[in-house]
Amino acid sequence: MSFETNIRRECVRILGKEWVKDDPVTLYTYRCDGLTLYTSPPMGVVFPVTVQELASVVKLFHQHKISFIARGAGTGLSGGAIPQDGSVIIEMARFKEIHEIDLLNRTITVGPGVINLRITEHVHAEGYHYAPDPSSQKACSIGGNVAENSGGPHTLKYGVTVNHVLGIEMVLPDGELVTLGGKHFGMPGPDMLGLVTGSEGTFGIVTKIICRLTPNPEKAITMLGIYTSVRDACESVSSIISHGIIPAAMEMLDKITISAVEKALKPGFPLDAEAVLIVELDGLADGLDAEAEVVEKLLKDSGATTVNRARDEVERAKIWRARKEAFGAIGQISPSYYVQDGVIPRSKLPEVLDEIAEIGKRNGLTVANVFHAGDGNLHPLILYDYENEQEVEKAHLIGEEILSSCIRHGGTLSGEHGIGLEKAEWMSKLYPGNSLDNMKNVRTFFNPENLLNPGKIFPSPGRCAESKSGTTPKNSAVLNKSKMVAAKSGISV
Repeated sequence: MSFETNIRRECVRILGKEWVKDDPVTLYTYRCDGLTLYTSPPMGVVFPVTVQELASVVKLFHQHKISFIARGAGTGLSGGAIPQDGSVIIEMARFKEIHEIDLLNRTITVGPGVINLRITEHVHAEGYHYAPDPSSQKACSIGGNVAENSGGPHTLKYGVTVNHVLGIEMVLPDGELVTLGGKHFGMPGPDMLGLVTGSEGTFGIVTKIICRLTPNPEKAITMLGIYTSVRDACESVSSIISHGIIPAAMEMLDKITISAVEKALKPGFPLDAEAVLIVELDGLADGLDAEAEVVEKLLKDSGATTVNRARDEVERAKIWRARKEAFGAIGQISPSYYVQDGVIPRSKLPEVLDEIAEIGKRNGLTVANVFHAGDGNLHPLILYDYENEQEVEKAHLIGEEILSSCIRHGGTLSGEHGIGLEKAEWMSKLYPGNSLDNMKNVRTFFNPENLLNPGKIFPSPGRCAESKSGTTPKNSAVLNKSKMVAAKSGISV
């Protein structure tokens, strides 16, 4: 499906011919986001560069009842930017202006197309940084971070995106421009900003973001605990937290992931280790070494065979590169992989990781683990061959079993990747019908005709009864509209 002639003509009038695309190559390119297991081509793609242009095309689509989706860098992993049939993608990559740096108020105001890491690069020399640091921070846009309420390793101590966004400007689904929040916490009135952050692009299209800047710590100490048992590494996490110590980050990599990062990046992790735990402390220089000694003892007491400290910034950077590029490094050992994103209580880490290993073994696929251990945010990586249709199907089944395990152990469906298209049918397993209805009512307030990013977050109407009955959701009506990339195109993650 491509643009109707009159719609295309009007888009060209607003944006210029160069910025309206509906050719086969473009439609193929935008058929999915970082979740490549499902695809669905858009009607077309438009590239506004000003708020006025954006508002004009949104009003056009609203007038003609055409659904549309805002998309940033396309790094999302839950299908949040996968279009439904007939939807237009509004590409926000051209909104990449740094509008203002206000060091007095410790804020930076940026366009949604600005890459996450660029914020820190603009202010680091002045003694500040932007705290939320997803592993994709070299590529992901801040607008997408707001949509998904993204986290990252250092959000254990510093909080997720909602804790670092003070204000936004956004275009509503009817084209109206609104401003929420400002340069300070505690703005009067309802917390509409907190409501919009994490709404997965279903409430409005963000055009400007006021981000809170965090002072750089005086000192950081990064330690690498080495373990012969994943369970022991999990026990270390609970031990540190129970002692009242909140590290800046606590990240775990299992043996499979260690092998991958050593092949790709060579950080010097021991290949005979079953797991490594990255623990970073930061803050005032006074007292930090003493705290590090306590942490080191706790790690050893709970099973670490060795605890290494980064001796300088070079070694520290090498450790963190291994963690943040671990997903990509998995390509060294598998043609493709499927990333899950579930959250469980820290105390349940040993049991759930054992279950995940068993789930993979039972279905004949390997599951690697690299995750935010400090807050129980799991990222199992299901390794499969995209040319093997049976393995593709097994990857789906394993992902579903992992989600079921997270819910059963008192967890939830997502920590930072969102619900999107992927997990919408699971929402009724986690929330009772009245809770879902209340959530839908809030969305309807912002998006009454469901034109903006339809088919995301909530189950499709025909599936609620099945989900409530305890039947594992499979191949929902929404997902059936899409095609498995692995079987159709040979594109891997």
